[in-house]
Amino acid sequence: MIRQLRAAVVAALLIATPAFAHNGVIHLGDIDISLPFTRATLPNAPVGGGFLTIKNNGTEDDRLVSATSDVAGDTQIHEMAMEGDVMKMRELPDGLVIPAGESVTLEPGGFHIMFMGLNQAFVEGETVTVTLTFEKAGTVEVPLPVQSPSADSAPVMDHGDHGAEGSH
Repeated sequence: MIRQLRAAVVAALLIATPAFAHNGVIHLGDIDISLPFTRATLPNAPVGGGFLTIKNNGTEDDRLVSATSDVAGDTQIHEMAMEGDVMKMRELPDGLVIPAGESVTLEPGGFHIMFMGLNQAFVEGETVTVTLTFEKAGTVEVPLPVQSPSADSAPVMDHGDHGAEGSH
């Protein structure tokens, strides 16, 4: 009975998330998600950030409307913006527009995913999963590799000579 229930849950998740990854890029309809990462946190740290690049290959704008995760009590879409002479962080309650044919990068000091009320420390070398929901493309789970506390970008993948001109 439990096996059948688990199989049903897995099947439902696969149907609800028609996404696949190729070369480290997660594809969801017209949306490509690449270079995901987060930073390691100290034990008992209350917050963490999530970063990635979203490319909209479609002809219509889409919107990242929500982010959720089991690793935090609340997960929000945030931006850092200057208010006068002060840099402030704020939630984007209406989400983040991903313009047609363009890319939006969620990065330290800019747009980002904010994990608030962490249930666990983010440990370098582990992975944190976030579920992103887009207005048109749907919902997808994105694994965020945990990098060092000072990381400012996803690690560069070493593909060796693969794809280099004349290597085949």
